[in-house]
Amino acid sequence: MLPYIERETGPGPDACVIWLHGLGADGHDFVPIVPELRLPPELRVRFVFPHAPAMPVTVNGGHVMPAWYDILSLEIERKVDETQLRASAEAVQALIEQQLGQGIDSRRIVLAGFSQGGAVAYEAALSFDRPLGGLIAMSTYFATAASLKLHDANRHLPVQVLHGSRDPVVPELLGQKACRALERLGLLPEYHNYPMEHSVCAAEIRDISRFLCRCLAPDQE
Repeated sequence: MLPYIERETGPGPDACVIWLHGLGADGHDFVPIVPELRLPPELRVRFVFPHAPAMPVTVNGGHVMPAWYDILSLEIERKVDETQLRASAEAVQALIEQQLGQGIDSRRIVLAGFSQGGAVAYEAALSFDRPLGGLIAMSTYFATAASLKLHDANRHLPVQVLHGSRDPVVPELLGQKACRALERLGLLPEYHNYPMEHSVCAAEIRDISRFLCRCLAPDQE
């Protein structure tokens, strides 16, 4: 089981957001975002922020750092180690199973991921065998679009894709390409861009909050 940080917005949470950090970061990276979302008190949400394992990353000279998978080259199409990516996706799915075991309905579980974490979130959410509540893909790319086995349970999964128009690390073109890939799979992604680089901004946090409120509203159970 991946180690993780846990935060809850109220007693007896009946919903969960599993949030994956980017390359070189750890689970602490997005913990401060919880109060910034300003979720309504009736949404009792457990936030889970897992830590990626440490591994050598080819594009960083083989330096060992927290990573969900190895990145082999940084061309626009991104050459990645898909075996490692899928192993990380399976580890995230194990966290989902843990939440199910704690009484959270799968339809009240949302996956979110930034950059590398977003690529894992795409794979983990869309291949999961029970319907999830939603997927948030931040400043990321759909690395396994060509090989993903979309499960029927998540064929209509709500997906929010968010990207900075000035991103020098993961160009916005990759976020747009991910949306087209999702549409080819029959999904209807919601897309937003912001005048920012490879980061997070206040307007984006507001959009994420609205998305979570829609996905986790009581009438969605």
